[in-house]
Amino acid sequence: MEAVAEGLWGLADEFEKKGEIGKAVKCLEAICQSHASFLPIVEVKTRLRIATILLRHSHNVNHAKSHLERSQLLLNSIPSCFDLKCRTYSLLSQCYHLVGAIPPQKQILYKALHLTSAAAPDVSAKLWCCNFNSQLANALIIEGDYQNSISTLESGYVSATQICYPELQMFFVASILHVRLLMQWDDQTANEVERALQRCNQVWETMPSDRRAHCMGLLFYNELLHIFYRLRVSDYKNAVKHVDKLDAAMKQDSKSRGQLTRFTTTTTTSAGNDSLEPTYFGNAKRALQDKLFLAPPPINGEWLPKSAVYALVDLMIIIFGRPKGNFKECDKRIQSGIHIIKEELIKLGITDDVREVDLQHSAIWMAGVYLMLLMQFLENKVAVELTRSEFLEAQEALMQMKNWFIRFPTILQACESIIEMLRGQYSHSVGCYNEAAFHYVEAAKITESKSMQIMCQAYAAISYFCIGDAESSSQALDLIGPVYRMKDSFVGVREEASILFAYGLLLMKQQDLQEARNRLAKGLQIAHVQMGNLQLVSQYLTILGNLALALHDTGQAREILRSSLTLAKKLGDIPTQIWVLSVLTGLFQQLGERGNQMENDEYRRKKFDELQSRLADTRSSIYHIELIDKVKLQVQQFHEIDMKRTIADESMRVNLDIPESVGLSTPMPVPSSSRLVDLDTGRRVNSVQGERT
Repeated sequence: MEAVAEGLWGLADEFEKKGEIGKAVKCLEAICQSHASFLPIVEVKTRLRIATILLRHSHNVNHAKSHLERSQLLLNSIPSCFDLKCRTYSLLSQCYHLVGAIPPQKQILYKALHLTSAAAPDVSAKLWCCNFNSQLANALIIEGDYQNSISTLESGYVSATQICYPELQMFFVASILHVRLLMQWDDQTANEVERALQRCNQVWETMPSDRRAHCMGLLFYNELLHIFYRLRVSDYKNAVKHVDKLDAAMKQDSKSRGQLTRFTTTTTTSAGNDSLEPTYFGNAKRALQDKLFLAPPPINGEWLPKSAVYALVDLMIIIFGRPKGNFKECDKRIQSGIHIIKEELIKLGITDDVREVDLQHSAIWMAGVYLMLLMQFLENKVAVELTRSEFLEAQEALMQMKNWFIRFPTILQACESIIEMLRGQYSHSVGCYNEAAFHYVEAAKITESKSMQIMCQAYAAISYFCIGDAESSSQALDLIGPVYRMKDSFVGVREEASILFAYGLLLMKQQDLQEARNRLAKGLQIAHVQMGNLQLVSQYLTILGNLALALHDTGQAREILRSSLTLAKKLGDIPTQIWVLSVLTGLFQQLGERGNQMENDEYRRKKFDELQSRLADTRSSIYHIELIDKVKLQVQQFHEIDMKRTIADESMRVNLDIPESVGLSTPMPVPSSSRLVDLDTGRRVNSVQGERT
């Protein structure tokens, strides 16, 4: 009978090569359903092969799970077959993961770890121990048990060290950094995060350079974690070198596809020798050159598919290029990233008519990764277009965000507050200050991020300032005062800079000009030295130039305003140009420079007319009222969503927690153009506003 089984295995392999998956499965199931007596080990290998095919080529996870559960029962009566047992436990754990059954996943992994601990301490047993510890750590993360997850990863690191496997050691220390950085970081754990970062550096440097060159997956993972760390501590300048390194690696990898890493193994086709394929995402089998492995067999795991990693690199280029006004490069990267993501969404079956409730459960996690990335690219597009006063383009991108959210409200739940904040920025840009304040306040209510709450309060306060009446000014004071008093507790410089700006504006309104100058000068230093944000520097300079003029320091005012105008022109920032030109007109008038005053004011009127024309087109758009309307997003709730909410939220929080971006709005200190200010190199440009009378 073994010859019959061998023949059916071979026939199934041929069908799989041809892409005839149904026929391949039927060949193998003929063995399991036969009335003839096959040895238990033959049936185990067959069922293992069926499960592997189903996980590679379909979303039929429950069918694969049934075969693996039957294999497990058969293996219980067989005293040996260590490798088969480990393979079965590993794939069964992945099936439980895909269907969201975390308790049985943990149970099977504890059983697997018990098996490895009782086996001879050879390389094979230690490798399987690494595999099971990796999967168990992920399951514990999903449950929010971060401390035990770290302990489990430490156990994996010990096993990797015992077999002197630096690639695996790097995998585990990077995973520990991931947990500490993106899930567990608070004031009490900051030191642990720093130590985890240094540990990654030490392990990476101990690897021979020729081996590091083949570890593309680990390179991208480690560098992205370093970037996220630098963003969290607002160390933007030191983050840039990691971004450049990733971009260079991505370009080099694109040129040499097919020669990736020593981790890749030749996948044989026999049921007994088939390499374990990563099946966490429920994707069809991808070519080896399309993968970025984090670890060698039997883990073969990926943090994210290569396409998602490439999209992330594009996103990082945008994050650091946009505040410097590198809009041409940002446009290219936004287009590239959105194209990659939409192609992957189609592969997952997400077409125009598909909604959240239609998704296969096994596709939820991967769909969530790509949808969140898509929203961040669209968010950056909104930011870029608002900065350039391309309001209609910003409308379109913001409407796309809104429509994606309505279709996938639980997977994209974290985006609700961002959309509300962007609606506020759009509203402020087109002079709808009451509506802007409403959306900012709503965003602050929705978000769980303290940083974003602070930013939205600053935005709302500035919109209230722009309204200009006594009641609105009082509302602005109520928002700014409490936040300013707690500024010393902020983790990074973004919040400090935003509150200094807003508080400086408040002091100006209260006619405390010298103290306002001091606060704004400190904020300018942060924007220039620590953040490297040219747009914010330009806007700080403009308001400081206006202050210098109010304090009759005309020499400094002229110098500051010229610098600000130069930056605003470099950035293509029309509203800031109008603002600077308005202040310069006042300066020339005060100095009696009639010629300069007239020339300057003529250019200001030209820019103002250009902006007003754009605003008129924007306000006549069919989307305008929908975006500014003081109504929260209305989302239809579907059946069976609670379970999907848990899986989607945890997966995204655990696996793709990109640091929150923040921004800042700005009122006009003189009757000129009012606008929002970009404060963050993270992701968010704040919109622009036309002239106020």
